[in-house]
Order: sequence, then C-alpha cells, then structure tokens
Amino acid sequence: MSDVREVVVVGCGLAGLSAALASARLGRRTTILTGGVPGGQLVSINKIEGVPGFPDGVAGYDLCPMTQEQADTAGVEFSMAGCDALVADGDGWRVASTEGDILARAVIVATGTERATLGVPGEARLQGKGVSHCASCDAPLLRNQVAVVVGGGDSGMQEALTLAEHVAKVVILERGDALTGQPSYRDQVRAEAKIELRFGVVVSEILGETGVTHLRIKNVATGEESDLAAAAVFACTGLVPNTKLLGGRVPLDASGRIRVDAAMRTKAAGLCAAGNVREASPHRAAAAMGDGATAAIAIDKYLATGRWQDAD
Repeated sequence: MSDVREVVVVGCGLAGLSAALASARLGRRTTILTGGVPGGQLVSINKIEGVPGFPDGVAGYDLCPMTQEQADTAGVEFSMAGCDALVADGDGWRVASTEGDILARAVIVATGTERATLGVPGEARLQGKGVSHCASCDAPLLRNQVAVVVGGGDSGMQEALTLAEHVAKVVILERGDALTGQPSYRDQVRAEAKIELRFGVVVSEILGETGVTHLRIKNVATGEESDLAAAAVFACTGLVPNTKLLGGRVPLDASGRIRVDAAMRTKAAGLCAAGNVREASPHRAAAAMGDGATAAIAIDKYLATGRWQDAD
C-alpha cells in the first residue's frame, strides 16, 4: 500500500486525542479523523472532575484544546474528515472517510457515544428550539426561565449544575427513585437551591409551537399525567455507542460497545478501541485518557512484531 499511515485514530474525544498523542510520541506516523471539532462531547462540559492535575476540576473546552495542542506539537496529522467504514485490506485497514479512502497499518477506534433521545412527540420538531444537548451552550439564553433535565446520572447532574448558574430554576426528572451519578455530583445537586428533584417521572411529550413551552410528564407508578412549564429540556437518559463504522467486523457486548482485552485490543489484528465506545468503560475522562495511551502502546507493539501478542 502506498502512502500508508502507520496509525489512524478515529474519534476526537479525550480517548482519541490521547491515543494520537501517545502514538506520535512513540514515533508512529499518526492521523486522527476528528469528524468535526476536536474534543467530542466533553467540549461542552463546564466542569470535569477527577482529572489528575486539576484539583478543582477543569472545563472540557479548556482540557480538550490543551490535549489537541499537545498532539499537534507531537506531530499528529489532523483531518476534519469523518469515518464511514473500516475494511480489512491485506495486512492493514482501508479507512473510508468523508474525504476519500485512507490506508493504515493499524486503527484505534475512539468514536465515543452520543446521547440517546427521549423518543417522544415534539422532540425532533423542537430540536434547537428548546430541545438541547448542551447546557454550557444554551444556559446563558435561558436566564430567569425554567429548564428541565431528564436523567439523574452524571451527565444529567452536570447539565443541571451548569444550568443553575444562569436559569431561575432547574427541574431534574428521574425515572427511578434516586439520583444515580457520582456522590460528589449528588451532594452538589442537593445543595443547590435552584435545583428541584422529581423521582418516578418520565416525559411523554414536549409541547410548544415555535419553541418549548411545557412538557407533559407521567408518574411511572400511577400513570397520571400533568404539565410542567419549561423553556428548555435536556435529555440525559443514556448513551448510544458509535459503532456503525465497524459493520459487524468485531464482537460487541450487549450494550453495543466494542469487546476488548486489557490492552484495548479487539479480535481483529491491528484494531483497538478506546474510551466510551469500548466494553466496560467507566465513562470517566481520566479513564478515557488512559485507554488512549494503552491502545497506542498495544498498536506500537503490534507494528513492531506484526502480530497480536497474547491476545485473548
């Protein structure tokens, strides 16, 4: 294969940027396909906690560009192209990108996840008109208004805390009977006077003509419905892994994430997965960074020997 990259990283979140950085520092010719703005979903997070070196937390829109700059300095080639498919090509891979095919000896998939939709009437119609996925982007536009966050996990609580800095009130709707995220976020949410918690509730419809005006919500236990006035709704009810590009070429777990071993290696030689798209990911920024470095080291060993050593 002519003009072959040694390593192509697909995905621009912290896992992908960390993988590209580590790969380039190992001396491998590395290209990362960002498919858009580097940083992934974390770019929109106002405060990421638990990252070593940042005891008070760090904004995603600061951390991700820092990592991108390090990768660029290390010699990583950045491409804004997205990836449509991966196809085995001899002893390497053909990466079908939105800007044409790229040949690579090895690939690291770090495509992450996207938020699941609520799947209720009005959601698609009012997307961008009060239905949002980025609190840090839209919170300043919602001053003195009510916003609803659906989901009481880490993402939901982070969004609610960001919104509380700007809006009059935030209502978190959780299907279960308790918040499910990290204790540190739970403590912050309970201490925030602007945040109201409602448990055992789901959204059945989002209403409004030119923008969101209210939600129809349902009590899970009784089935009773009522209306909740709000100017915006943020769905944080789950994550869907971005694995379509694989076309079934490697095994996935029950949640649709890529099965890997401890070295982030898949069953296909020369193909690793890192970050939230891989099986058993803890969904933490620090873990994604570690995944990326681990995958890069596994790929470096593979390129040096031509085989998956001790692969499960």
